[in-house]
Amino acid sequence: MDSLKHELLKLEQEHPEFITPDSPTQRVGGKSLAKFRKVEHSQRMLSMEDVFSFEEMREWENRLKKLVPAKAGNHKQFDYYCEVKVDGLAVSLIYEDGILKIGATRGDGRVGEDVTQNIKTIDAIPLRLQKNLNAEIRGECFMPKSIFEKLNKEQKKKGLAEFANPRNIAAGSIRQLDSKITALRKLDFFGYSVVSDLGQATHEESHEIMKSLGVKTNPLSKHCKNLKEVDDYYKLINKKREKLDYWIDGIVVTINDNNLFKQLGVRGKAPRGLIAYKFPGEQATTVVKDVRWQVGRTGAITPVAIMEPTAIGGTTVQHATLHNFDEIKRLNLKIGDTVILEKAGDIIPKIIEVLKGMRPKNAKSILVPHKCPICKSEIKRKKVILYCVNPKCSAKDIKQITHFVSKKGFDIVGLSGKIIEQLMGAGLVSTPADLFRLSKEELMNLERFREKSAENLINAINQSKEVSLARFIYALGIDGVGEETAIDLAKNFMILEKIRKASAEKIESIPNIGSVVAKNIYEYLRDEKNQQVVDNLIKNGVKIKEVYRRANLPLKNKTFVFTGELDSITRDEAKAKVREFGGNVSGSVSSKTDFIVIGANPGSKCDKAKKLGVKILSESEFLQKI
Repeated sequence: MDSLKHELLKLEQEHPEFITPDSPTQRVGGKSLAKFRKVEHSQRMLSMEDVFSFEEMREWENRLKKLVPAKAGNHKQFDYYCEVKVDGLAVSLIYEDGILKIGATRGDGRVGEDVTQNIKTIDAIPLRLQKNLNAEIRGECFMPKSIFEKLNKEQKKKGLAEFANPRNIAAGSIRQLDSKITALRKLDFFGYSVVSDLGQATHEESHEIMKSLGVKTNPLSKHCKNLKEVDDYYKLINKKREKLDYWIDGIVVTINDNNLFKQLGVRGKAPRGLIAYKFPGEQATTVVKDVRWQVGRTGAITPVAIMEPTAIGGTTVQHATLHNFDEIKRLNLKIGDTVILEKAGDIIPKIIEVLKGMRPKNAKSILVPHKCPICKSEIKRKKVILYCVNPKCSAKDIKQITHFVSKKGFDIVGLSGKIIEQLMGAGLVSTPADLFRLSKEELMNLERFREKSAENLINAINQSKEVSLARFIYALGIDGVGEETAIDLAKNFMILEKIRKASAEKIESIPNIGSVVAKNIYEYLRDEKNQQVVDNLIKNGVKIKEVYRRANLPLKNKTFVFTGELDSITRDEAKAKVREFGGNVSGSVSSKTDFIVIGANPGSKCDKAKKLGVKILSESEFLQKI
């Protein structure tokens, strides 16, 4: 095979006009990238809810049966499609006329990174499908155990640190700017879903379609008629687990009927009709050296166990949350105890048992704090959680501002927790709004700040002043409001003032927002101190991109499709502009498309647009329009 590839390479060098996009020689690009460009997914790449027992699986099925519409009453006996849950990195593959055009990472589910150059190095991913059609296929890139062990032997020989686990190295390999490094890592791939509508009525048919197109799928996948068969499959795969040449941490169970799957919808970031049935986590023993009480941004005080470092699931673990004092009592835990530690779902470390027979004579009881460990203020208890009642507690403020400047919030580069603590200690900052009043001169008076570092931080703060409404809401740190809830609020209310004036009932009427979170939002925005912070943020120069205030939206209800490479603006920036002016963006051309914007090297979308009579715009014409 290698000699044939070499011969093909020589022929292509002599006759470059015959090089095709799916040639084996095109699997490794010659030039390193400076950075990855962003790619907006046509449909969100969602995550999964986890369960760890058959009882939880039954509860999941019962919840779904209650949600099934009356017209779908014949689905009271569900059937499922089961796959092994490979521990790797999820990617999306876009094919146009059967040729691989884009390979992207999951990212935040809405926007990922274009890693096409690296995806092409994976032999298991076809550069050309066996049919010339447009399709989006999603799957998992992973590193086989055998390759991982071989790499670590090489690392050891060179006197270098060994890699922690196959999952981490697979993710790191996909994000290498030099695809030659990715090629050396010899990653593998299994397809797990077809996003495009290729006529599939069931998830099982999606797998059959992938096989017919030449996409590698996991041979252990199986159709199960009922939950009993699902559990049998789970037990079988668990027995085979160690013999497989790839890491798995459970099975994925999907409602097989695609229409029913869609009807069940999404809850938060996970589809209701899909669940991960996880294997028992890997376990290890260690000794608890201390318990510290940590204050979060909402004032919740959480006990954290400090343990002797121990290796588990390919990582070294030293801390484990104990959640609350009731959990400490349930475990009957003391400082000095030897405990069994488990990574729940092979991710989150958790103490599951105390080995009381190994308890030393000098073991110390864990005492509930009567005052906040940071500000020494009074503590109150809500259900099982302890809270600091001091609204000016510095720990709350530090965590709150750290959350505010985080990547999903205002994304202020270089503003770490330590710098925030320093700014607060110097009396320069007490709320997020104070960040936008800082001057270079004030920073230069602080320890470790010089003219250049002070200038860089001020520039980073100023660059973050213009922010989307969703990011602004997320950054406020309202209890229970994550990224998805913030986006839902922004989409439904469109401008900040409408959210500030909304009743709890109005907020709760938004899909995916429950009564508790709605109450939290309402109470947060009615609090005088919080109102002052929001007012001061705007007063200090923060601009919320509330584009829907515009009376004139020139692209209102117009649908745009983009194809080819744009020069003066990125694809994501162009899409954002369309939405800013009231338009919609689609990933495919149809009779409902109003405009198609053509860049360099356009795909088959252009031909389809011509057939349908869709208005074609060049990049310059599009820029004039916006």
